[in-house]
Order: sequence, then structure tokens, then C-alpha cells
Amino acid sequence: MRLIQSAVFRLTLWYLGIIMVLSLVFSVALFRVSTGQMDNNFNNQRDAIERLPVPIGLESRRDDYIQALADELGDARRSLVLRLAALNLLTLVIGGGAAYWLARRTLEPIENAMEAQGRFTADASHELRTPLTAMRSEIEVALRAHHLSAADARTLLSSNLEEIAKLEALSAGLLRLARSDQLDPTAVAPVPVRQLIETAIDRFQAQLSGHHINLEVDADDSSVEGDAASLTELLAILLDNAIKYSPEKSTVTISGHASGQSVNLAVADQGAGINASDIPHIFERFYRADRSRSKEQVSGYGLGLSIAKRIADLHHGAITVESSPGRGSVFRVKLPVTQTPAQHPVFRF
Repeated sequence: MRLIQSAVFRLTLWYLGIIMVLSLVFSVALFRVSTGQMDNNFNNQRDAIERLPVPIGLESRRDDYIQALADELGDARRSLVLRLAALNLLTLVIGGGAAYWLARRTLEPIENAMEAQGRFTADASHELRTPLTAMRSEIEVALRAHHLSAADARTLLSSNLEEIAKLEALSAGLLRLARSDQLDPTAVAPVPVRQLIETAIDRFQAQLSGHHINLEVDADDSSVEGDAASLTELLAILLDNAIKYSPEKSTVTISGHASGQSVNLAVADQGAGINASDIPHIFERFYRADRSRSKEQVSGYGLGLSIAKRIADLHHGAITVESSPGRGSVFRVKLPVTQTPAQHPVFRF
């Protein structure tokens, strides 16, 4: 990216300028101290020589000796200047490389963030265009028809409503992601794990019945400190995925247990599983493991797990997955029991 390269170049010049200023200041100070000592030594030797008794007629030799000392002083000064110049030249070369490396390291997080933002914008634009393109195509075909029956019009409107519902779901997911950086310490409070699980399950009672899926709950009486709404949303996302990707008459298990200073939550399904190559990417925005979980059978935009990860991160926890094709998946969330005042996370919906 040209903007980043330009910023790296400017920052490198700043770093190099600082290095060279420090090097020159050090060189000047060293030169003044060294030449001061040389001058003192020369003056002491000259005074000592001048105090010595010299036979008549040999005064010129004394003067020649003093001049030789002065010449040596001049040579020492020039040698010191050359050495300091070489040191500064070496500092310029090494400092330039170090300044460039440091500038790259300094701007790397910004570059990564800009690249991620660019990918996110491109993916979001693509996902937004898809339903709009479908609606436009259907409407254009209908307008070209000379005779559009009421049944055809109803079919067209129903299809458009489905696309509108997709747009609403996508915009809601994007809005949740946009709000994920908001922090509200007043929303943090102890929440019973069983209450979180029960609240999340209440959202999917109809879905569980429609898919004929058995739900097993295994939770103790522990509590976790956090924002109840966001933690419920995290469990709801994992439970929603488990239901979507589970075959009929299978079992989904949701559990929550305290272990030391942490609470471990888990949602396990008996679905198609996830390929090992997909697992490192499933928490990325808009990523869908199409080869192991068919997007033709399951709707969605790949935002849920990225939201879930953000919630876990805001609560200073971690979310992981264990899965293999044909053997189902287990999503695990590890949260600290207590949030310190400096941590206090929240994810508002």
C-alpha cells in the first residue's frame, strides 16, 4: 500500500534523524572532552619543558621539541575527527537499517488493520450486492413480461421479501460488529451460568422442535462476571450454529462448569463437522466452511462466530473449537470468573 510505504519512509527519516542527532551530540561531547584532555597534557608538557634549564645556544632545540609536541597534538585532533566521522557514517548506515525495521514494526498493526478493513469492506459490499442483484433481476424480468398474473406477482413479492430479510440479517450482524468495541463498565455484574444457558435456549425452542433435535444441558451453580446480554448472545450464536448444522433427531449438548478461576462453557453437536483446513479461519468475518458445511442448506453470512469471538475477547476469555468431518463439533469458551476494574467488557445489542 502506497500510503503505508510513504508513512514508513517518513517515519524512518524521523527515527534516523533522532539517531543521528544523538550520535552527533555524543560525538561533539566526546571531541570536546578528548581535545580538552589533549590540550591539558600539551600545556603541562610545554610548561615542564620551559621550566627546565637549557644551556646557552640550545634554546632552538627546546622550541623544536615544543613544536613537535604541537604537531602531534594537531595529528591527534585530526585522527579523532576522522574516527568520529567514520563512527557517524557507520551509525548512519546501521541506524538507517534499524530505523526502517523499527518503522515497519511500528506501522505493521496499522497496515494489518487497514488490510483487514479493506477485506471487510469488500466482503460486505459483495454480500450486500448479492440480494440486491437478485431483486433487481427478478423485477426486471417481471417488467419485461407483457402479462403478469396475480400469482406471478405474489411469487415475485415473496422472493423480494426473502431477499429483504437477508439484507436485514446482514445489516444487523454488521451493526453488532460495529458496536463490539463499546465498553460499559456499569453493565458488568455476576451472572449465573445456568441463567445464561436458559436464556439462550429460550430463543431456539421453536427451532429445536422444528428440527427434532434433542437438547441436553449440563451446568453447575457457578457464576461468571460479565455483561449478561453479550454472554447470552455468545451462547445463542454457538447454539444457533449447532442446531443449523445438526441432522434431525441428533443431540446438542450445552454445558457450563467452574474450574479454578475460570468458567468453561461448551456447545457440542453431532453435525457434519469442520475440515481441519477451515478451522483456523472460521472466526474470520464472512468466512464459511463451505466444503464441510453446505451454504446451500444453511443460510448465513459468516458473521456469527466472529461476533462470538469478539465477545469472548472483550471478556478476556478465549473461544476454541474441536471438530472433524462426520463427527460433529465442540465449541469451548473459557471465561475468567471475575473481571478486574481495568477489564470490564460489554457488547451492546
